[in-house]
Amino acid sequence: MALIIDGKKIRDHNLAIMKKEVEELNSKNIYPCLCVIIVGNDPASRVYVNNKKKACENIGILSREYALPTDTETSELLALIDKLNNDEEVSGILCQLPLPVQIEEKTVLERISPEKDVDCFHPYNVGKLVQGDAVLKPCTPNGIITMLDYMGYNIEGKNCVVIGRSNIVGKPMAQLLMERNGTVTVCHKKTIDLKNITSRADLIVSSVGKPKFLTADMVGEGAVVIDVGMNRDENGNLCGDAVYDEVEKKASMITPVPGGVGPMTITMLMKNTILAEKIKN
Repeated sequence: MALIIDGKKIRDHNLAIMKKEVEELNSKNIYPCLCVIIVGNDPASRVYVNNKKKACENIGILSREYALPTDTETSELLALIDKLNNDEEVSGILCQLPLPVQIEEKTVLERISPEKDVDCFHPYNVGKLVQGDAVLKPCTPNGIITMLDYMGYNIEGKNCVVIGRSNIVGKPMAQLLMERNGTVTVCHKKTIDLKNITSRADLIVSSVGKPKFLTADMVGEGAVVIDVGMNRDENGNLCGDAVYDEVEKKASMITPVPGGVGPMTITMLMKNTILAEKIKN
């Protein structure tokens, strides 16, 4: 029976520490400020943005929202980003994805100043991550590292398998595990004999985005399973990549969905905003 990695508990622990950091900064007239840009009316994006605003309020970070209409052009969005880049009161800038089809996403993300890029999507910050010199780190992967630290799990020397090679989770996750001296294998849709690879892993991070993808026969006895998937099952219920009831019986530790990795992503966004303000000062 696996030990459950409680993302909400770890989130609350970290946010309490950050709240004290913000109070200390405020006492020196330093005020971390996060600007979130949302373009259009995507319901999921609206939920995410609201959750980010709530997290800011809970720990005392100032937040600004810029809600733009769906028909916004790339040039208009870039003009707003330029304005925020030059605003001394702004610590961090986040542009909520996905963007409408007419907007050049890559151009937009590269326009955000690397010092204010709290999502860590800018090529400069990606490069710093690869070099092992990153200060601001990608939110979901860094949240996973924070969870493992909280649970007392030592990554060094472990056989780590990351399933998925996205720029948001898979690739940066592999980098952060290597920073901790894990031996990392990155698997993807072209990987041959995936089961053979995952069944020998000490740690599995699955970020595939497919319900019931990670089955019990793919997991070795005592492995740690981090499930990044946010999916809906056949009944419309939120679930991860893993067949939870089966995998949980073989794993030593596992993250639930919901309540596992999800809460940590916004937590690390708050951490990056505070760090960005500290660097600025």
